[in-house]
Amino acid sequence: MALIHLQDKVAIVSGASRGIGEAIAVAFAEAGAKVVVSSRKQEGVDKVAGRITQGGGKAIAVAAHVGHVDQCQALLDRAISEWQQVDVVVNCAGTNPYFGPMLTIDEGAYQKTFDINLRGAFELSRRVTQTIIDRKGQGSIINIASVAGMRASPLQGVYGMTKAAMIAMTRSMAMEFGSSGVRVNCISPGLIDTRLAAAIVQSDTAREMVTSRAALGRIGVPEELAGAALFLASDASSYVTGHNLVVDGGLTIV
Repeated sequence: MALIHLQDKVAIVSGASRGIGEAIAVAFAEAGAKVVVSSRKQEGVDKVAGRITQGGGKAIAVAAHVGHVDQCQALLDRAISEWQQVDVVVNCAGTNPYFGPMLTIDEGAYQKTFDINLRGAFELSRRVTQTIIDRKGQGSIINIASVAGMRASPLQGVYGMTKAAMIAMTRSMAMEFGSSGVRVNCISPGLIDTRLAAAIVQSDTAREMVTSRAALGRIGVPEELAGAALFLASDASSYVTGHNLVVDGGLTIV
C-alpha cells in the first residue's frame, strides 16, 4: 500500500461544497477515506458527495453551519451514526464578507467572520478530539488558515485576525491534544482562485500585486492544496504536529 493513504479513516471536511474544501474532500475519497462532505447548503454538499460516490468513493452529505455550536455537534453525531468514528477533521469553512478598511467594518460582518472562521473550527475540533480520546484512537485535525494571518493584510484586516488566531489555536491544541494521540496542524494558502478570494482574483491591480511578489508568479488553484491536506491527514505525517504548512507559490519567502 502507498505511504500516503487514508484507508479505514473517516474524515469530516467542512466548507466542502466548492473550492479548496471540495478539492480536499475528493482527494481524501480517492485516497480511501470515508468522507463527510459538509457546508451550509444541502444542494452544494449533495453535488460533491454525488461526485465522490459516482467515482467509486464513499461519502455522505451533511448540511451544517459551523458558526452554530449545535450544528457542529449535529454534524459530528451524523458522522458517528453513519461510520461509528471520526479520525480526521479539515476545518475549511470560511468567509470574508467585508473587503475594506478596518475602521468601517460593521458589527455583523465582524461577528460573522469570527463565528465561521474561528469558532466553528474550535468547536468542531474539540468535540471530535473528545470522541477520539474516548475510544483511545489516533486522529488528525487540519485547519485551513491563510497567509493573511501571517502578515499585514490591508482591506482584509478582520479576516486576517481570524486566521492569525487559527494558527495560534493550532499550536495550542497541538500541545494539549498531542499526548492523547491527536495531531493538529495548519495549512496557510496564498492567493487561490476561489469565490472567497474573488475580490482580489478579479481585480487586475490586486492580482498583479500578489503574483508579482510570488516566486511562481501566478495564483494557485484549489487542487494544489489537496496534497498538503492528504499528507497531514495520513500516517505519513505521524510525527508532525503544531505545524503551519504554507502553500503560497513562494509569496511569503521574502
